Amino acid sequence: MSLPRTQALAEGTLGVALLHIERGDLAAARPLLAEAVAGGVSTGANACLFHGSPALEFVLGRAGRVDRDVQAAVDRVVAARLDAARRRRESARLPRLAEFDLIRGLTGLGMLLLVRPGSSPLLAEVLAHLVAPARQVNACGRALPGWWSPDSPTHEEMDGGHGNNGVAHGIAGPLALLSLAARRDIQVAGQTEAIEVFADWLDRFGAFYWITLDHLKAAEPPPAPPLRPSWCYGDLGIARALQLAALALGAPARRKAAEETAMTALADPARLVQVTDASLCHGWAGLLTVITAIAADSPAPDRFTASIRQIHRHLSAGIAALSKPGFMEGRAGAQLALEGSNTTGWTCALLIG
Repeated sequence: MSLPRTQALAEGTLGVALLHIERGDLAAARPLLAEAVAGGVSTGANACLFHGSPALEFVLGRAGRVDRDVQAAVDRVVAARLDAARRRRESARLPRLAEFDLIRGLTGLGMLLLVRPGSSPLLAEVLAHLVAPARQVNACGRALPGWWSPDSPTHEEMDGGHGNNGVAHGIAGPLALLSLAARRDIQVAGQTEAIEVFADWLDRFGAFYWITLDHLKAAEPPPAPPLRPSWCYGDLGIARALQLAALALGAPARRKAAEETAMTALADPARLVQVTDASLCHGWAGLLTVITAIAADSPAPDRFTASIRQIHRHLSAGIAALSKPGFMEGRAGAQLALEGSNTTGWTCALLIG
């Protein structure tokens, strides 16, 4: 199967190159990197952590390489996205998911700047933008969270909008980034308060993939159905974001609650039966990578051992069935999880650590 010749980290050659880089096989990675940039390096409106110059910088960085031209291109992308976000705020419109999320937005770009060697003045601007949604806004005739989006999770207009909770597209992504930055002693005004606001929201609504106006109008949120506990949307990804928040805040009770959320999800057959493939995004590879990180930051890591072994077996059995070769939904990402090393820090792309 041929790979798309773009700088697509999710499905292109960059994701496969990342696997070789993590294995220390730069000779195997070089032709894939060359193929990825054969048509030029994208800095267009769709450039983000998972596409274009930011994706290229991330993968080169995992190999310990710094390309100043690529970094300059990324800085132009970040500056343009920040300018667009400022104009949106000034017009008092609600943000679309692609403005702030991990996959396409400023959370992913902020993660890239966070792991870039040295410091970038743009990082503080990105963090400040992600702090701002902690303040409520007035829309749809009521007070709403500042990250309430007019577009649906499938990127279509949605009557009344929604509040997205997932790591990939929702508020758990900014929460994880702000928490990771705080753990590195990188702070902007209002950051601690924003971490608390976002974490409190997920404590209340995190069992749902997203929240609609009907949820907000109810006196109490209805019981959530047993949902797939994936990284992108689900209990495991949100539990890791909440654990990171607890570690940033120095809140052991909150950390314990986050770890209990993960344990409860992994002990629920009704949720686990919905995990149907081995991928990073929503399959066994994502669960394994997240729960391994949660265990590493827990004072009682041994309690996760049985679950880790079980998930590892599911991943080993399912990886060959993946039809795609790439990172997020393909064999390269699943293999990274299966091999279990994180020497290059590749898990940063998922805001896991």
